Amino acid sequence: MGRGPMGGMGGKFEKPKDFKGTFAKLLQYLKPYRIKLIIVMIFAAGSTVFSIIGPKILGKATTRIFEGLVSKVAGVANGGIDFQYISNILLLLLGLYAISALFSYIQGFIVTGVSQKISYNLRREIAEKVNKLPLKYFDSVSHGDVLSRVTNDVDTVSQTLNQSMSQIITSATTLVGVLIMMISISWQMTIAAILILPISMILVMTIIKRSQKYFKAQQESLGRVNGHIEEVYGGHQIMKAFNAEEEAISKFRDINGELYHSAWKSQFLSGMMMPIMNFVGNIGYVAVSILGGWYAVRKVIEVGDILSFIQYIRSFTQPIAQVAQISNVLQSTVAASERVFEFLGEEEEIKETEEPVQLEKVKGRVSFENIKFGYNEDKTIINNFSADIEPGQKVAIVGPTGAGKTTIVKLLMRFYDINKGRILVDDHDIKDFTREDLRDDFGMVLQDTWLFSGSIMENIRYGRLDATDEEVIKAAKSAHAHRFIQTLPEGYDMIINEEANNISQGQKQLLTIARAILSDPKILILDEATSSVDTRTEILIQRAMENLMKGRTSFIIAHRLSTIRDADLILVMKDGDIVEQGNHEELLEKNGFYAELYRSQFAA
Repeated sequence: MGRGPMGGMGGKFEKPKDFKGTFAKLLQYLKPYRIKLIIVMIFAAGSTVFSIIGPKILGKATTRIFEGLVSKVAGVANGGIDFQYISNILLLLLGLYAISALFSYIQGFIVTGVSQKISYNLRREIAEKVNKLPLKYFDSVSHGDVLSRVTNDVDTVSQTLNQSMSQIITSATTLVGVLIMMISISWQMTIAAILILPISMILVMTIIKRSQKYFKAQQESLGRVNGHIEEVYGGHQIMKAFNAEEEAISKFRDINGELYHSAWKSQFLSGMMMPIMNFVGNIGYVAVSILGGWYAVRKVIEVGDILSFIQYIRSFTQPIAQVAQISNVLQSTVAASERVFEFLGEEEEIKETEEPVQLEKVKGRVSFENIKFGYNEDKTIINNFSADIEPGQKVAIVGPTGAGKTTIVKLLMRFYDINKGRILVDDHDIKDFTREDLRDDFGMVLQDTWLFSGSIMENIRYGRLDATDEEVIKAAKSAHAHRFIQTLPEGYDMIINEEANNISQGQKQLLTIARAILSDPKILILDEATSSVDTRTEILIQRAMENLMKGRTSFIIAHRLSTIRDADLILVMKDGDIVEQGNHEELLEKNGFYAELYRSQFAA
């Protein structure tokens, strides 16, 4: 990222929609730390005051040296430099600057602690919020956007609080303090110095206004570059397979060119800030030096005061630049805070029942009664679904893509709440269970396997965290995974990398089945678990699933109808409704929709 106007700002400053409201919420997070913040103000002001006094005291030493030299040249008796006075001044300055540094260290230590604590609290609240949000929220918001709020936005708030809180206090104190010290030396020279400021401010604002659009373009181009690189890296094998290297390079060259043009313009304009400020400042130094020299000749001020005044001019322009910088950074911070607070304010899942049902032993009877559901209320995809499943039955749900097969499973797990009707488990409405208790009774093996970065042992143990190594190995044997695990370089201790591409798709599926076996669920959900594996691995997975399904109510979502011929009950779905139900032979005899699907798969 480039440095922004004023030499330290970020590139793109998104403006908040409700500055006052969001800023008030942010202040609520600061409220518990008000005592610490008051201490910070005191120490920041103290540090600044001690550093401001320094130049005037140093000016006294310069005047005494000048007077001593003049008297010695003039041959005045007992003339010369008073080294004792000079040494006392230097010791006093050393003490003042040491105290200023100590105060600055203390206030920095406190501010860092407060800002990091607020970041910690915000991240904790976001993490808790994620688990309370309904899945429909994530259907409409990208994962990248949620991650951006957890990382980038919270970091923006943290960094600004860390840097800007003390900087605002320091800048305000410096501005007022330096102005007072300048007036105490010479009000005429102060007016001359202040008259230079409008010139620098006009130039600075002009540059900020012109550079802002380039910084925005730079950030957008940077985002496209990062996205393109991530996309190409993630799919580099497919890119090579289709000989698309030249096209990828050409696209990158175009995006990189856009980034280059916007970046150099933004950096060039940003880089002009300091030379312009220095140029205007030097004009001020020249004016002050000429005016100061004239006043010194007329004995209106001392020579040392001219030196002090020039130092104060340099100190006077810095806080003005800092205030301009902080005002932009504050806009960005409040915008980031607004995004975080919007996320924290999202509607949560329906609250749990206050008197939840707790079953000593789940039998596995499941009933769907006139279910009606749509991800959007105005678009129903499950119209009138009813079915009764007895304990231990193997139930297959089949139908074309978009028929609502996976949706039924999501409703059963209460990932979504139905619009109308009831789902019963052992004659109890699933809304009468807590979500945790309900999901404890289910085990899932999905088409898209999910393994985290860690050892194979840890991945299987995820099904039941208190399981022993022996229990994990027993589950792996039941899932027909033990044999291939033993052939791996480190066996159960082998680390699965982040992409989980150091084992095959079939091996991943066997591990997820082992995990499900270890969790010992009462009801099983198998979502097309053999769709992307070879025939030999499919046979192993089928055997593993048979071990898993023994004595358990099982829901099998399948596209390959050959895999569910032995199901006790087949529910045939079309357009959100059950159009047929029965076992394989019964449905073929009906010669209806199921028979049509079955024949279409084996037409060859």
